[in-house]
Amino acid sequence: MTTSPKRPSQAQAEAAVRTLIEWAGDDPDREGLLETPARVARSYKELFAGYETDPKDYLARTFEEVAGYDELVILKDIRVVSFCEHHMLPFLGIAHVGYLPSDRVVGISKLARVVHGFARRLQIQEKLTAEIAGAIQDILAPKGVGVVIVSEHSCMTMRGVNTPGSRLTTSHLLGEVRDDPRTRQEFFDLVRG
Repeated sequence: MTTSPKRPSQAQAEAAVRTLIEWAGDDPDREGLLETPARVARSYKELFAGYETDPKDYLARTFEEVAGYDELVILKDIRVVSFCEHHMLPFLGIAHVGYLPSDRVVGISKLARVVHGFARRLQIQEKLTAEIAGAIQDILAPKGVGVVIVSEHSCMTMRGVNTPGSRLTTSHLLGEVRDDPRTRQEFFDLVRG
């Protein structure tokens, strides 16, 4: 779990939102905005829930009865909702996560939970991609891991360079998925297919 040593209270978070509303030029006491500070603080608590957990814990329960299965396991199209740590604006996309088991597998929902656990923090996509791959490698000790994330960043599409539709693709490959050209190609073929 990654938490701030001195976390502000709910009331302090709401006061900060009130300040931002005033800074933007509006009146936080007008009818439409009265409950906004509380709603924003509650939504941020949900959006940043990744600080409340260690995503590696999702991988703790594994299954060794795999009947000799030793091919790639890939979960595709996992929804990614995260926030750019530079602008606190969302980036949205999909993750593809795969691993080459050595002697055990994990329940497939756990792969999605690992993605969500790391994504629900202030992040850059490159770090997010590496954290997911690293957690799977550390806990499952597979022969290899591959993670690809494709997302659209609001900090690029809503402000700054204003390029709607542009997407960032990141990948992080470990072990045989990185080092064996055939396994690497198979991983990317399955992710694209």
